[in-house]
Amino acid sequence: MPFGYVSPEQQMRDKADYARKGIARGRSVVVLQYEDGILFVAPNPSRALHKISEIYDKIGFAAVGRYNEFEALRLGGIRYADINGYTYARDDVTARGLANLYAQNLGQIFTESLKPFEVEIVVAEVGDSSDEDHIYRLTFDGSVFDEAGLVAMGGQAETVAARLKERYRDGLSLTEALEAALFALTEPGGERFPANQLEVAVLDRNRPHRKFLRLNGPRLERLLAEGAPAAEPAAKTGGENPLSAPETPGAPPTAPDGDIDTGSSG
Repeated sequence: MPFGYVSPEQQMRDKADYARKGIARGRSVVVLQYEDGILFVAPNPSRALHKISEIYDKIGFAAVGRYNEFEALRLGGIRYADINGYTYARDDVTARGLANLYAQNLGQIFTESLKPFEVEIVVAEVGDSSDEDHIYRLTFDGSVFDEAGLVAMGGQAETVAARLKERYRDGLSLTEALEAALFALTEPGGERFPANQLEVAVLDRNRPHRKFLRLNGPRLERLLAEGAPAAEPAAKTGGENPLSAPETPGAPPTAPDGDIDTGSSG
């Protein structure tokens, strides 16, 4: 046996351990269904570098890990969606097709490259009803998981998922779903993330054409106030649609801090 030989099995284990450690350094991202669609929530102080994005009309993308790596995957997914939507029909672009594309790319990189991608991603598609919603989670080695209702990834994913399941049920309102996500993302006894430290978006099945909508500024602050435990009675009596308020102009991008950058896990 030549000096320095490493068996293929050991190489795969080493790559997997390397990728898992990189992903675990980032903060968790939560994706869950609510009564009108799918909600994405991620702690993210940067207003320039997103963990949550739109891929196509009714398809959203969320990721944890190395920003430059999952951004390359996101851009590849957008190109795939644009080409297929233009060549065939917009309805032919599905989360399942994107998940298969990402699985092939991630699997090939994991098998053939010395360094695997340190990423975990979710591709979600909102349907005309909750039964037609799809949430796919993909890991660094190209494995695909068809998730039912909710998923947490990155950071302390298992702990976050366990806390999320305590609050999750079918048919949550948007306010209730956001409250459940924040409960899951907040460590016991810790302070909750303020609005300017959160990245929140929805795929709203009631919106025409493009279903993706970012929630920020006063709109997000109002939702957080309605969902706070002390404000629950007031939230139940309010009749305003939380998504009906006009969006406020975005502030200029701020410099990213250590949670998400091109060289560290986010």
